[in-house]
Amino acid sequence: MKRYTTFAFLVLVLNLFVILWGAVVRATGSGAGCGSHWPLCNGEVIPPAPEIATLIEFTHRLTSGLALLGVVGLVIFARRSYPPSHPVRRWAFLSLVFIIIESLIGAGLVLFELVGANASPARAVVIALHLLNTLILLAFLTLTWWHSRFPQEGLRRTTYQFSPMAKVLFVVIIVLVGISGAIAALGDTLFPAQSLIEGLQQDFDEFAHFLVRLRVFHPFFAFGGAMIVFGLIYRAMDGSDLLVRRLGWGVLILAGVQLVGGLINLILLAPVWMQIVHLFIADLLWIVFVLFVDSKRSVYPQ
Repeated sequence: MKRYTTFAFLVLVLNLFVILWGAVVRATGSGAGCGSHWPLCNGEVIPPAPEIATLIEFTHRLTSGLALLGVVGLVIFARRSYPPSHPVRRWAFLSLVFIIIESLIGAGLVLFELVGANASPARAVVIALHLLNTLILLAFLTLTWWHSRFPQEGLRRTTYQFSPMAKVLFVVIIVLVGISGAIAALGDTLFPAQSLIEGLQQDFDEFAHFLVRLRVFHPFFAFGGAMIVFGLIYRAMDGSDLLVRRLGWGVLILAGVQLVGGLINLILLAPVWMQIVHLFIADLLWIVFVLFVDSKRSVYPQ
């Protein structure tokens, strides 16, 4: 099923681009570029003489629509290519469910005007939910592509599995780091600091906006979570096959790069380009982590 694997990979890449471009929309304050209209843009199918903010938001909507069509294609293609019990069909269907949810959340942000300069608690909550749904969607798309690469009859179960406590820790770390990162990015966008010292003063100012005071938690969650993940994954790599070890090292290296990227982002006062780089590394880290966890369940051909 090489054609399906190629198609699944392209859909994964397209969705990754949509995620990154969505960060551009947020970081540039372009979420209101099409007004409060959805799915139309300022009441038009194609906005005439659009401004930069409108172009950014309209591009995001177009690519999001293409991504949705791509996932629909994954489901149809999977039904024609794989038997009912094959995991590719399951992961493709779940990808469709969560990209629909992703679209609805995006529409809600626009229709309820939780974009632009909106700094309400409601926006923070929806942004956090948006982030979690995005991670789930990215995981299912990754597994759709991954499981299409290998014939299931050639796999066997591994003897080592993550303990329930380890799985709970992984989930807690991902939730804390992801949500705190999304809120920190929103705070950086809405309340930019002119210097590192000023930013630190804002973080600990009891009269500062709640988005500013919350962003200080992200570095602590990220560093603490990374240390726990380092330990668990390094232990899980012991005695594993070559592919699992490679994926494990991929997680460790990307996690280290991400920590350095976060520090650079902080020092540079979170410029748009660095926010995108930081998110890109985070998404790659998540993809490799999903593959690592899945590969601990089954032994894949080398």
